[in-house]
Amino acid sequence: MARPSTAARRYAEAVFELARRDSTEDAWAIALGASARALGSDEVLHIVENPAIPFEARRKAVAAAIGRADEAATDPVSVQLANLADLLLQRRRIALLPVIAAEYERLFDRSRGIVAARVTSAARLDEADETALRRRVEGMTGATVRLASVVDPSLIGGLTLQVGDRLLDASVRGRLERLRSQLVAGSRGTTRAG
Repeated sequence: MARPSTAARRYAEAVFELARRDSTEDAWAIALGASARALGSDEVLHIVENPAIPFEARRKAVAAAIGRADEAATDPVSVQLANLADLLLQRRRIALLPVIAAEYERLFDRSRGIVAARVTSAARLDEADETALRRRVEGMTGATVRLASVVDPSLIGGLTLQVGDRLLDASVRGRLERLRSQLVAGSRGTTRAG
């Protein structure tokens, strides 16, 4: 996942503080996730990011996408989410909503002692391997781990593990790239010495 922008991080932190104040963390996580998926479609983004379409039409498209077509709804999270979406739309930052949702999820997980990790392997890991890897990461971090698995055949073999900002590369491709770098560095040193 791409790093969140400073703006997306600030919005997520503000939403998270609001959710903590109101004890609505779970409701916000669900609402933001659903809204991010709804607004992530190319069809909706084409409408809401097009300045040629009148603002009120774009606002209605966003409201419909996030399930806020009923303006009379009194659910506090729905009302606040609609306000956030309006603010993002006015500031031409509505495309940040999926990034805000991801950053909110990270903050929410951290508050519950959960660390997100992503394992990328050349072939699909079986359940026993995933469980063993999850336990190993939990031992390293001292936290509960939510592990996501991705298959990337270009790794040739082995795996990479991303935990926060740390990347552990135990892939064949990574080893070959490191070996190539060492050989190139060694050949430069040899030509200089000779």
